This record gives sequence, C-alpha cells and structure tokens, in this order.
Amino acid sequence: MISFTNPRRAGDGALTPVCPCGAPPIRFPWLRRMPPNALLRRMTTTTNPSSSARAFALPNLLTYGRIAAVPVVVACMYWQAILEYGLWLRWVALFVFIAAGITDVLDGYVARAYAQQSSFGRMLDPIADKLLVSSCLLMLAADGTIRGWALWAAIVILCREILVSGLREYLAELRVSVPVTQLAKWKTTLQLIAVGFLIAGDAGDAILPVVTPIGLSLLWLSALLTLYTGYDYFRAGVHHLIK
Repeated sequence: MISFTNPRRAGDGALTPVCPCGAPPIRFPWLRRMPPNALLRRMTTTTNPSSSARAFALPNLLTYGRIAAVPVVVACMYWQAILEYGLWLRWVALFVFIAAGITDVLDGYVARAYAQQSSFGRMLDPIADKLLVSSCLLMLAADGTIRGWALWAAIVILCREILVSGLREYLAELRVSVPVTQLAKWKTTLQLIAVGFLIAGDAGDAILPVVTPIGLSLLWLSALLTLYTGYDYFRAGVHHLIK
C-alpha cells in the first residue's frame, strides 16, 4: 500500500508517496500544478449530458424531421403546379405536411413527458414551424391557390413571423426570454390546418368542392389571430425597450 507524505515535508510542494517496503519515493509534481477542485470539475463535466446528446434527443429529432419535410412538400407542390404533373402529388405533399404537423405536437409532449426540455429545443421548434408555414404559403401564392385579397392574409402572417423573430433576437442580446404563449401555439395550429386545406387545393375540390374556400377562410382567421399574438409580443418587447 502506498501512503502520501505531507506536501510541506516533501520539500517541493508536491505530494510524495511513500512505500512501506522501503522503495524510493515517487514524486508527482503535476499534482502540485492541478488547480483546486479540478478533479471535481472533471467529474461534473463527465456526468453532465453533453450538448451533442441533447441535440439528438427525441424531441429535437422530431423537430429535425419537420424541417426535413419542408423541401419534400415544396418539391411536390412545385412539380404539380409549375411543372404540371398529376394532382396525386398534392396528396403526397398533404400527407408529408400532416406528418410534419403531427411532430409539432409530439415533440413538445415527449419533451415534457421524458424531461428532455432544453433551450435549444425551445429555440428550434418555432423556427421549424415558421419554415414549414412560410414556404408553403409562398408556393400556394405561386401556384395561384392564394390570390387576390387572400394574399394580404399571407403577407400579414409572413410579416408577423419576421417581426417576432427579429424581436426575439434583439431581446436575446438583453438576456430577456420571450416564451411561446398558449395563444401563439393555437395560432400555429390554425395556420397548419388552413395550409393543409390549401395544399389539397384542386385535388381536394375534385372530391369536395369547398376544400379551398374552407382553407382560405381559416387562413384569414389565422391571420387575425397572428396579428393579435404579434401585438402581444411587440407590447412585451417595447416594455423592455423602454427600460
């Protein structure tokens, strides 16, 4: 068994192990250079989950899937409307869009159920929603599904998302958190439902002629709710700006 002598008796400030069998002492000068609590900090770093592990948690993987669905939905809509492929592509786009919308519900539920909530996930979740809704609105405007006065509803939604994103970025520099309200979550849900009806578009009207009018009506309702929630965020942001 090896015992350590007092550092002051060792003469150089390093711990000196002494072997009972009379072997020469072994010095460890690197122990002297180790800062206080270095071992504790190493243990803490090892036991705490790494950022990469949190990035690949199940809720974040669901959010990644929602982002990955954006180019698939846009490609299907582009091939059908711009390149004039069959209407069946609208159903493919709708199926992928619905699957992406389901992940918007699941990621929050899984994060709460398994205690996997993180600041990274809270940041990424609304970004994924904005990417999905905004890209679909642009494609729906390009293929003429959204036209005329309905374009103003899409413009309101897009402008609000840009305004809130800029406001969040500015307040983040002030270390002010702007959490997503429950009303904003309902707003996103209504937007997803409206866009889903509009993605079906002509393919849905061939089965039920009121699919597109229902989508446009829901789009106006979501635009009004978007205005209200945007004003709510803006009012909270102005309060911190004045301070």
